[in-house]
Amino acid sequence: MKPTQMHRSNSTTLSHLFARLAIGCLIAGQVFASEPVPGGIYQYHVPPGVAKVTYNGKPVLVYGQHALVGIPVKAKPGPSKLELVFTDNSTLEHKFEIKHKDYPEQHLTIKNKKMVNPDPENIARINKEARTMRAAYGAFNASQGDPKPFVQPVDGVITSPFGRRRVLNGQPRSPHSGLDIAGATGTPIHAPAPAKVAVTGDFYFNGNTVLLDHGEGLVSMYCHLSEIQVAPGERIERGGQIGLVGATGRVTGPHLHWSVSLNGNRVDPATLMEILAADAVPETNSN
Repeated sequence: MKPTQMHRSNSTTLSHLFARLAIGCLIAGQVFASEPVPGGIYQYHVPPGVAKVTYNGKPVLVYGQHALVGIPVKAKPGPSKLELVFTDNSTLEHKFEIKHKDYPEQHLTIKNKKMVNPDPENIARINKEARTMRAAYGAFNASQGDPKPFVQPVDGVITSPFGRRRVLNGQPRSPHSGLDIAGATGTPIHAPAPAKVAVTGDFYFNGNTVLLDHGEGLVSMYCHLSEIQVAPGERIERGGQIGLVGATGRVTGPHLHWSVSLNGNRVDPATLMEILAADAVPETNSN
Protein backbone atom coordinates (compact mmCIF):
# COMPACT_ATOMS: atom_id res chain seq x y z
CA MET A 1 0.00 0.00 0.00
CA LYS A 2 1.36 3.42 -0.87
CA PRO A 3 2.02 5.88 2.01
CA THR A 4 -0.68 8.26 0.79
CA GLN A 5 -3.20 5.43 0.72
CA MET A 6 -2.22 4.35 4.24
CA HIS A 7 -2.64 7.90 5.55
CA ARG A 8 -6.08 8.23 3.95
CA SER A 9 -7.18 4.86 5.38
CA ASN A 10 -5.94 5.71 8.90
CA SER A 11 -7.56 9.14 8.72
CA THR A 12 -10.89 7.62 7.77
CA THR A 13 -10.63 5.00 10.53
CA LEU A 14 -9.88 7.66 13.13
CA SER A 15 -12.75 9.78 11.82
CA HIS A 16 -15.14 6.85 12.32
CA LEU A 17 -13.74 6.12 15.78
CA PHE A 18 -14.15 9.69 17.00
CA ALA A 19 -17.62 9.87 15.44
CA ARG A 20 -18.71 6.73 17.29
CA LEU A 21 -17.40 8.12 20.58
CA ALA A 22 -19.20 11.43 19.96
CA ILE A 23 -22.43 9.66 19.03
CA GLY A 24 -22.32 7.57 22.22
CA CYS A 25 -21.95 10.70 24.36
CA LEU A 26 -24.70 12.56 22.50
CA ILE A 27 -27.23 9.74 22.70
CA ALA A 28 -26.70 9.40 26.45
CA GLY A 29 -27.94 12.95 27.04
CA GLN A 30 -30.37 13.62 24.23
CA VAL A 31 -34.14 14.05 24.72
CA PHE A 32 -36.68 13.35 21.98
CA ALA A 33 -39.89 15.37 21.66
CA SER A 34 -41.36 12.62 19.45
CA GLU A 35 -40.92 8.89 18.98
CA PRO A 36 -39.92 7.12 15.75
CA VAL A 37 -43.37 5.78 14.87
CA PRO A 38 -45.09 5.47 11.47
CA GLY A 39 -46.03 9.01 10.45
CA GLY A 40 -43.83 10.44 13.20
CA ILE A 41 -40.58 12.39 13.25
CA TYR A 42 -37.35 10.86 14.51
CA GLN A 43 -34.97 13.41 15.99
CA TYR A 44 -31.30 12.55 15.93
CA HIS A 45 -28.56 14.66 17.52
CA VAL A 46 -26.00 15.06 14.73
CA PRO A 47 -22.36 14.67 15.84
CA PRO A 48 -19.65 17.16 14.78
CA GLY A 49 -18.15 16.75 11.34
CA VAL A 50 -21.27 15.43 9.61
CA ALA A 51 -21.97 17.09 6.25
CA LYS A 52 -25.18 15.22 5.35
CA VAL A 53 -27.70 12.81 6.86
CA THR A 54 -29.76 10.50 4.64
CA TYR A 55 -32.69 8.15 5.28
CA ASN A 56 -33.70 5.55 2.69
CA GLY A 57 -31.31 7.24 0.29
CA LYS A 58 -32.84 10.72 0.69
CA PRO A 59 -31.26 13.71 2.47
CA VAL A 60 -33.07 14.91 5.59
CA LEU A 61 -33.61 18.30 7.20
CA VAL A 62 -30.99 19.24 9.78
CA TYR A 63 -32.09 22.06 12.07
CA GLY A 64 -29.49 23.26 14.54
CA GLN A 65 -27.90 20.02 15.73
CA HIS A 66 -30.92 17.79 15.11
CA ALA A 67 -31.81 15.76 12.03
CA LEU A 68 -35.60 15.74 11.68
CA VAL A 69 -36.46 12.50 9.90
CA GLY A 70 -39.94 11.86 8.49
CA ILE A 71 -41.05 8.23 8.97
CA PRO A 72 -43.55 6.88 6.36
CA VAL A 73 -47.02 6.34 7.81
CA LYS A 74 -47.00 2.84 6.26
CA ALA A 75 -43.58 1.94 7.73
CA LYS A 76 -43.37 -1.43 9.46
CA PRO A 77 -42.16 -1.54 13.08
CA GLY A 78 -38.58 -2.76 13.37
CA PRO A 79 -34.97 -1.75 12.74
CA SER A 80 -34.14 1.20 10.53
CA LYS A 81 -31.09 3.35 9.96
CA LEU A 82 -29.63 6.70 8.96
CA GLU A 83 -26.45 7.19 6.98
CA LEU A 84 -24.08 9.93 8.13
CA VAL A 85 -21.75 11.43 5.53
CA PHE A 86 -18.77 13.27 7.00
CA THR A 87 -16.88 16.21 5.55
CA ASP A 88 -14.07 13.86 4.48
CA ASN A 89 -16.66 11.72 2.58
CA SER A 90 -16.41 8.86 5.08
CA THR A 91 -19.72 7.35 6.19
CA LEU A 92 -21.25 5.82 9.29
CA GLU A 93 -24.62 4.17 9.97
CA HIS A 94 -26.86 5.09 12.88
CA LYS A 95 -29.44 2.43 13.72
CA PHE A 96 -32.77 3.06 15.43
CA GLU A 97 -36.04 1.22 15.99
CA ILE A 98 -39.41 2.17 14.50
CA LYS A 99 -42.06 1.55 17.14
CA HIS A 100 -45.62 0.33 16.59
CA LYS A 101 -48.50 2.81 16.68
CA ASP A 102 -52.22 2.21 16.28
CA TYR A 103 -54.28 4.84 14.48
CA PRO A 104 -58.07 4.91 14.86
CA GLU A 105 -60.48 4.17 12.02
CA GLN A 106 -62.85 6.73 10.52
CA HIS A 107 -65.95 5.96 8.41
CA LEU A 108 -67.15 8.66 6.01
CA THR A 109 -70.03 8.82 3.54
CA ILE A 110 -69.28 10.63 0.27
CA LYS A 111 -72.43 11.47 -1.72
CA ASN A 112 -70.58 11.89 -5.01
CA LYS A 113 -69.66 8.27 -5.74
CA LYS A 114 -67.23 9.33 -8.47
CA MET A 115 -65.07 10.79 -5.69
CA VAL A 116 -64.72 7.30 -4.22
CA ASN A 117 -64.59 5.26 -7.42
CA PRO A 118 -63.57 7.59 -10.28
CA ASP A 119 -64.62 6.96 -13.86
CA PRO A 120 -61.88 5.47 -16.06
CA GLU A 121 -61.45 8.76 -17.95
CA ASN A 122 -60.47 10.48 -14.68
CA ILE A 123 -57.81 7.94 -13.72
CA ALA A 124 -55.23 9.47 -16.10
CA ARG A 125 -55.85 12.90 -14.57
CA ILE A 126 -55.50 11.53 -11.03
CA ASN A 127 -52.24 9.74 -11.89
CA LYS A 128 -50.78 12.88 -13.49
CA GLU A 129 -51.67 14.96 -10.44
CA ALA A 130 -50.13 12.32 -8.16
CA ARG A 131 -46.85 12.53 -10.12
CA THR A 132 -46.85 16.31 -9.77
CA MET A 133 -47.32 16.10 -6.01
CA ARG A 134 -44.69 13.36 -5.58
CA ALA A 135 -42.16 15.48 -7.46
CA ALA A 136 -42.83 18.46 -5.19
CA TYR A 137 -42.69 16.33 -2.03
CA GLY A 138 -39.46 14.69 -3.14
CA ALA A 139 -37.59 17.97 -3.77
CA PHE A 140 -34.64 19.00 -1.60
CA ASN A 141 -34.05 22.69 -2.27
CA ALA A 142 -32.33 25.48 -0.37
CA SER A 143 -33.89 26.66 2.87
CA GLN A 144 -36.34 29.53 2.45
CA GLY A 145 -35.76 30.78 6.00
CA ASP A 146 -35.98 29.69 9.62
CA PRO A 147 -38.90 27.20 9.91
CA LYS A 148 -39.27 27.96 13.62
CA PRO A 149 -41.94 28.61 14.73
CA PHE A 150 -43.97 26.39 12.40
CA VAL A 151 -47.51 27.59 13.01
CA GLN A 152 -51.00 26.32 12.21
CA PRO A 153 -52.14 27.96 8.95
CA VAL A 154 -55.73 28.67 10.02
CA ASP A 155 -57.50 28.91 13.37
CA GLY A 156 -60.10 26.21 13.90
CA VAL A 157 -60.99 22.89 15.45
CA ILE A 158 -59.15 19.83 14.15
CA THR A 159 -61.96 17.56 12.97
CA SER A 160 -59.80 14.72 11.66
CA PRO A 161 -56.29 14.09 13.01
CA PHE A 162 -53.34 12.62 11.15
CA GLY A 163 -53.13 8.89 10.48
CA ARG A 164 -56.76 7.83 10.74
CA ARG A 165 -57.52 4.82 8.57
CA ARG A 166 -60.19 6.07 6.20
CA VAL A 167 -63.19 3.96 5.16
CA LEU A 168 -65.15 5.75 2.41
CA ASN A 169 -68.62 4.43 1.65
CA GLY A 170 -67.58 1.16 3.27
CA GLN A 171 -64.33 0.88 1.25
CA PRO A 172 -60.92 1.02 3.00
CA ARG A 173 -58.58 3.75 1.77
CA SER A 174 -55.10 5.04 2.66
CA PRO A 175 -54.52 6.58 6.11
CA HIS A 176 -55.34 10.27 6.49
CA SER A 177 -52.16 12.10 5.47
CA GLY A 178 -52.74 15.41 7.26
CA LEU A 179 -54.96 17.42 9.57
CA ASP A 180 -58.49 18.54 8.69
CA ILE A 181 -59.17 21.95 10.26
CA ALA A 182 -62.75 23.22 10.33
CA GLY A 183 -63.37 26.68 8.92
CA ALA A 184 -66.03 28.70 7.17
CA THR A 185 -65.69 29.21 3.43
CA GLY A 186 -63.58 32.30 2.82
CA THR A 187 -61.46 32.03 5.99
CA PRO A 188 -57.89 33.20 5.19
CA ILE A 189 -55.11 30.58 5.12
CA HIS A 190 -51.57 31.65 6.07
CA ALA A 191 -48.13 30.16 5.43
CA PRO A 192 -46.75 28.45 8.57
CA ALA A 193 -43.14 29.43 7.75
CA PRO A 194 -41.14 31.10 4.96
CA ALA A 195 -41.52 29.24 1.67
CA LYS A 196 -41.57 29.31 -2.10
CA VAL A 197 -44.78 28.31 -3.84
CA ALA A 198 -44.03 25.00 -5.57
CA VAL A 199 -47.37 23.98 -7.10
CA THR A 200 -50.89 25.34 -7.47
CA GLY A 201 -53.86 23.83 -9.28
CA ASP A 202 -57.32 22.31 -9.27
CA PHE A 203 -56.85 18.61 -8.47
CA TYR A 204 -59.47 15.87 -8.71
CA PHE A 205 -59.52 14.74 -5.06
CA ASN A 206 -57.84 17.77 -3.43
CA GLY A 207 -59.76 20.54 -5.19
CA ASN A 208 -57.93 23.87 -5.31
CA THR A 209 -54.47 23.09 -3.96
CA VAL A 210 -51.25 24.87 -2.97
CA LEU A 211 -47.91 23.23 -2.15
CA LEU A 212 -45.24 25.27 -0.35
CA ASP A 213 -41.54 24.34 -0.38
CA HIS A 214 -39.88 25.51 2.85
CA GLY A 215 -36.54 24.00 1.81
CA GLU A 216 -34.39 21.01 2.77
CA GLY A 217 -37.18 18.50 2.18
CA LEU A 218 -39.86 20.28 4.25
CA VAL A 219 -42.98 20.72 2.09
CA SER A 220 -46.55 21.57 3.11
CA MET A 221 -49.84 21.19 1.20
CA TYR A 222 -53.22 22.97 1.47
CA CYS A 223 -56.34 21.46 -0.11
CA HIS A 224 -60.04 22.21 -0.85
CA LEU A 225 -59.48 25.99 -1.14
CA SER A 226 -62.25 28.21 -2.44
CA GLU A 227 -59.62 30.55 -3.87
CA ILE A 228 -55.87 30.33 -4.52
CA GLN A 229 -54.07 33.64 -3.96
CA VAL A 230 -50.46 32.76 -4.87
CA ALA A 231 -48.61 31.56 -7.97
CA PRO A 232 -45.79 29.02 -8.51
CA GLY A 233 -42.35 30.49 -7.88
CA GLU A 234 -43.67 33.21 -5.58
CA ARG A 235 -41.76 33.78 -2.32
CA ILE A 236 -43.94 34.05 0.79
CA GLU A 237 -43.11 34.86 4.39
CA ARG A 238 -44.49 33.28 7.55
CA GLY A 239 -48.06 34.52 7.96
CA GLY A 240 -48.46 35.47 4.30
CA GLN A 241 -51.90 34.72 2.91
CA ILE A 242 -52.00 31.91 0.35
CA GLY A 243 -55.73 31.37 -0.16
CA LEU A 244 -59.18 30.88 1.38
CA VAL A 245 -60.87 27.88 3.02
CA GLY A 246 -63.37 26.13 0.76
CA ALA A 247 -65.10 22.86 -0.10
CA THR A 248 -63.61 21.91 -3.49
CA GLY A 249 -62.63 18.36 -4.40
CA ARG A 250 -63.60 15.35 -2.26
CA VAL A 251 -65.13 16.84 0.89
CA THR A 252 -68.13 16.56 3.18
CA GLY A 253 -68.06 20.28 4.00
CA PRO A 254 -65.79 23.36 4.06
CA HIS A 255 -62.44 22.83 5.79
CA LEU A 256 -58.69 22.94 5.22
CA HIS A 257 -56.78 19.72 4.69
CA TRP A 258 -53.17 20.45 5.72
CA SER A 259 -50.35 17.99 5.02
CA VAL A 260 -46.68 18.26 5.93
CA SER A 261 -43.87 16.21 4.39
CA LEU A 262 -40.28 15.61 5.53
CA ASN A 263 -37.82 13.87 3.17
CA GLY A 264 -40.74 12.82 0.97
CA ASN A 265 -42.84 11.27 3.76
CA ARG A 266 -46.09 12.65 5.15
CA VAL A 267 -45.83 13.28 8.90
CA ASP A 268 -48.15 14.56 11.60
CA PRO A 269 -48.20 18.39 11.35
CA ALA A 270 -49.00 18.59 15.08
CA THR A 271 -45.71 16.85 15.89
CA LEU A 272 -43.68 19.24 13.73
CA MET A 273 -45.43 22.26 15.30
CA GLU A 274 -44.44 20.93 18.73
CA ILE A 275 -40.81 20.38 17.73
CA LEU A 276 -40.53 23.81 16.06
CA ALA A 277 -42.61 25.76 18.58
CA ALA A 278 -41.65 29.35 19.36
CA ASP A 279 -40.93 28.52 23.01
CA ALA A 280 -38.89 25.38 22.27
CA VAL A 281 -35.29 25.40 23.46
CA PRO A 282 -33.18 27.07 20.72
CA GLU A 283 -30.58 24.90 19.00
CA THR A 284 -27.00 25.87 18.24
CA ASN A 285 -24.85 24.15 15.65
CA SER A 286 -21.31 23.43 16.79
CA ASN A 287 -20.22 21.91 13.47
